[in-house]
Amino acid sequence: MMGPRPAASTYRPRLQRRLMLAFAGYTLLVGALFGLLSMMFVYVVEDEFFATTLRAEMLRQQAHRAEQGAWTQPALPFVQVYPRGEGMPADLARQRAANPRRHEIAGDDGRHYHVRRLDADGTELVAEVSKQLVVRPLRNTLLLWLVAAGGGLTSLALLLAWRLSRSASAPLDLLARRVANSSPDALPKGLTKGLAHDEVGELARHLEELHERTRAFIAREQAFTADAGHELRTPLTVLGVACERLRARAADDVQPLAQSMQAAVWQLQQTVELLLALARESPANLQSVSEQPLLPVLERMLLAHAPLLDQQGVQVELHVPAGLTRPWPVGVTQLLVGNLLANSIAHAQTPHVRIEADATRLSVCNASLPPPELLLGDDAAGRIRGVKGLTSTGEGLGLSIVRRLAEQHGLALDLLYRAGHTCVTLRAAGAARPTNDTSSEA
Repeated sequence: MMGPRPAASTYRPRLQRRLMLAFAGYTLLVGALFGLLSMMFVYVVEDEFFATTLRAEMLRQQAHRAEQGAWTQPALPFVQVYPRGEGMPADLARQRAANPRRHEIAGDDGRHYHVRRLDADGTELVAEVSKQLVVRPLRNTLLLWLVAAGGGLTSLALLLAWRLSRSASAPLDLLARRVANSSPDALPKGLTKGLAHDEVGELARHLEELHERTRAFIAREQAFTADAGHELRTPLTVLGVACERLRARAADDVQPLAQSMQAAVWQLQQTVELLLALARESPANLQSVSEQPLLPVLERMLLAHAPLLDQQGVQVELHVPAGLTRPWPVGVTQLLVGNLLANSIAHAQTPHVRIEADATRLSVCNASLPPPELLLGDDAAGRIRGVKGLTSTGEGLGLSIVRRLAEQHGLALDLLYRAGHTCVTLRAAGAARPTNDTSSEA
């Protein structure tokens, strides 16, 4: 069954953008990581240089004191010895007292100290290295160079990603544009034209094979529909005429059998028309259908069902306002309500069927046992196929077929169980869905 032609597909080249973002993000991450490691490296090297210098001076001072009994003048001018901490700069003394275990201290006015304790009496070896610092004065310049290098690498990564994504996504983009407006009656051809023998070309080749199989399937379906419409309608029409003549000439004791045959032929005709309606391409477009009076259509349908109703002894109550109309084709109303009525007659526990309608709904109700809970679920429209009632002798396809025909014409099918009665309701797709009441109270 073919549906309406889909609207033209529009999409954005997200693959290209994602590749560019991935390359740029990875470059920025790696650049930031290596920039951070570089800054840490130069800081550590500089601090290790001062620490090594102090360790060498500390060994020199300790050796001199062991020989001479006193501290000596440091070899470097920026290093000083403060016996028992006396004479230590105020900013250094203050922070040293607060954090005696720190060996690197930032002082006031840009001064920077490296400190080592020489003995247990509190003698301190101090290097004031603010004038010897190399990295800190160049920090802003280093950061600027790192940012510039990161920006350049990111631009290069974006350029590479753009070129790579274009070469990678161009075949996909070409294939997507060729299949964007596909429909069952207009499948594209030549999908592999201009594509390399790679993954995209292989995909295009498989799509072409699938399209060829789809075309063949559609042709078979259309041929079957046309043949079935001719081959099935003609003998059923002949049988219907024969049944009418048989009833006109049959004796009274044969009349019930003739009526039963005529009702069975009529039911076969309705089934054939319903199946052919499902097989035809009939998009749900109700705006072009004028409002049709509903009551006369239902009365004609009940007259056509009269032999079957008489045979089953079923009484039908019709509660439809005289002026009520529906924007449904007359044939669709007959097919839908006729099949729902036949379903009600087959499953009714009492010989009473009620057909009622209002502005938005049309319902066929009969007394019955509760349907399976699966039929009453929120997604019954998708699960109704193959689910049968407790007294059903069929395959559980009746409501599924009716639902599909209703959906073709913009209608929804609901199954409602309330007060011991099952009601199958046809409603406009935008109308509110009725709620189920599984209570058994009348």
